[in-house]
Amino acid sequence: MKTKIIGKILLSLGLMFVLVSAITQVHGDIPAIPVVTIHSTGNVTRGKIGSFVLEMKPAITFGGAYVNFSVSGTAVPGVDYVPPVSPTYVGSSGYGVILVETLPDPRGSSFRRGYDIVVTLEPGPGYALGEPKSAKMTIRP
Repeated sequence: MKTKIIGKILLSLGLMFVLVSAITQVHGDIPAIPVVTIHSTGNVTRGKIGSFVLEMKPAITFGGAYVNFSVSGTAVPGVDYVPPVSPTYVGSSGYGVILVETLPDPRGSSFRRGYDIVVTLEPGPGYALGEPKSAKMTIRP
C-alpha cells in the first residue's frame, strides 16, 4: 500500500519536472509574472451598464487569475450604481471585465449632473500591476 502511494507521488513529481522543463525550453526561462492593466470603455448613460476592461500580459495559458480592485469616485454605491464585488476573474484569453450597472437617479433634482466611478487595481498573488492601474467612467444624467 505504501509502495503504491510513494510510486504515485514519484510519478506526479516526475511529470511536473517534465512539464516545467518543457516550459523552460519553450520560453528560454521561467515565465515572467503577468502584468495587469485596466481601462474604461467610456462614459455610460444612467440606467445602462458600463464596463471596465482588464488586460493581463502575458496571459496565463492554463486557467486565469483573480484580480483585486477597489471602487471610489463621486458616484455613491447603492444610489448611483450597483457596487461590483472584488475580485474579478481574468481568463486564459488575458482579458477580464468589471460590469457596472447604473441606477435611475433617486435625487429627483432639476440640476442633473454626472457622477464618476473610479476602479483601481489592487496588488494580489500571481500578478503585478501595470500602468494604468486605475480607470474612470462618468455616469451621465
